[in-house]
Amino acid sequence: MDQLDQHLKTWLGEWPPGAPGLRVVATPVRDRPGWDGQVHPVIGVLDADGGGVMSVPLAYADRARALDGGPVDAVLAELPAAVGRPEARAYRGVFRWTFDPAPLPDAGTWIPADAPVVPEWLRVFGGDVLLALDPGTGEYLAGVGIKRHDQFGHELSVGTAEAARGRGLARRLVAQAARYVVDNGRVVTYLHDPANTASARVADAAGFPDKGWSIVGLG
Repeated sequence: MDQLDQHLKTWLGEWPPGAPGLRVVATPVRDRPGWDGQVHPVIGVLDADGGGVMSVPLAYADRARALDGGPVDAVLAELPAAVGRPEARAYRGVFRWTFDPAPLPDAGTWIPADAPVVPEWLRVFGGDVLLALDPGTGEYLAGVGIKRHDQFGHELSVGTAEAARGRGLARRLVAQAARYVVDNGRVVTYLHDPANTASARVADAAGFPDKGWSIVGLG
């Protein structure tokens, strides 16, 4: 858990939460570019005991103090207006992590993100991405990108071409990429919408159990 705690403290600006309820903090971390070079102004994580940290930019410090420590649902209801984005929608997703990915067979090859075969959605991840390609045509079937949040934790995102779904490629790629991240000394995370049952099945099969943790933010 030390590695996870270090990741969350670096990514959110503060951790652990210390008590039930959502601790809302203003931190310079939220004014800095994230994994994709873009600023992500609101990010929070809740643990299984109902305690969590929501980090917002320093410009909203006074409003953050007004929300600090409140019940999660109440904080999320007030959050868009509190950070000057009343048109936005607060969301809550499933936050998973693992130090022990499933030993599924490898399904892909690491390829530079700017290679011609890499689809547009994967290029933003930079570095190398993990691709499963058709052995006959070389066409893209599925891929995983790594969100390199900090030196302690990386997050995986996976996508499968519609024609290649149902072959188990996503779970094998996620497990393969997770082993790579863990072998390099980092905790690996996987996030998804609670309603996305397909993504949940991939996570379960790849060794990311649902431990009752949540990701919260604005969409």
